[in-house]
Amino acid sequence: MTILIGSQRGGASDLALHLMKPENEHIDVHEIRGFVSATVMGALNEAYALSKATRCRKFLYSLSANPPPDQSVSTEELIGMIDESEARLGLTGQPRVVVFHEKQGRRHAHCVWSRIKASELKAVHIAFDHKTLVQLTREIFLRHGWEMPQGLIDPRNRDQRNFTLAEWQQAKRTGQDPRGIKTALQEAWAVSDDKASLIHALAERGFELARGNRGRFVVIDAQLEVYSFPRWAGQKTKDVRARVGDEADLPGIDEQKVVIRAEMNDMLGRLQNDVTRRAAAAQTRFETRRWSASGKVVQSLS
Repeated sequence: MTILIGSQRGGASDLALHLMKPENEHIDVHEIRGFVSATVMGALNEAYALSKATRCRKFLYSLSANPPPDQSVSTEELIGMIDESEARLGLTGQPRVVVFHEKQGRRHAHCVWSRIKASELKAVHIAFDHKTLVQLTREIFLRHGWEMPQGLIDPRNRDQRNFTLAEWQQAKRTGQDPRGIKTALQEAWAVSDDKASLIHALAERGFELARGNRGRFVVIDAQLEVYSFPRWAGQKTKDVRARVGDEADLPGIDEQKVVIRAEMNDMLGRLQNDVTRRAAAAQTRFETRRWSASGKVVQSLS
């Protein structure tokens, strides 16, 4: 599922042997940068030798870049993914080895960096790398317009009408984030392939598709704000029309707002009932503690 998978590790010789396994139909040592040696084994053993001057045991960072099986990705694009990963992980300029593998017609890339800074004899600190790579992978899917796997869809971009009380209160405190809106609409486009699936994907993220006042495609959020769908989703109107059909078949803005208001009123009613129930429960606990404390006072006085 995930295009980019990485980890900090040691075991230079084992990793070199893995990268050069003959079971791959084709192996291309694309780049050896920042090492004296011209071989993968020699380069990674250099990294190991340098690490002995430090206390770092996981002196390598290993990354694999695996495109979706139904997509053809060029060498330049794979190197671009590696370069972006390098920058976000804080490994810019570190010695690295890049190897391409091809097996059963599928091509993917491996990159291994030395984490040790030779000038300081210190390891590059890498934190939250899994989260960093997942976010970059999500951006790559959106950039290419590939169908987004469910595991990559940002759980923060959910239907706001299904919030819990705590989530609703948090959303009110933080307000709307334009980047979140753009990401949500781009994701909805990426995971859909027809009108029904697009409407469903938008609803999951708190938006309703409608016909604009000038006959254009728009979406409306839970705050009744209207957005141009093609512009925010980064698509051409003709491409949206090809997937959705004639915009004249969609409900108008005013009609869709009536539906959203009704759904929001239902949700707010549920939240109010939740608040009332919690307040009643808290009052009951308070009264129980108060009467319990009063009983103990009476016993002590007697």
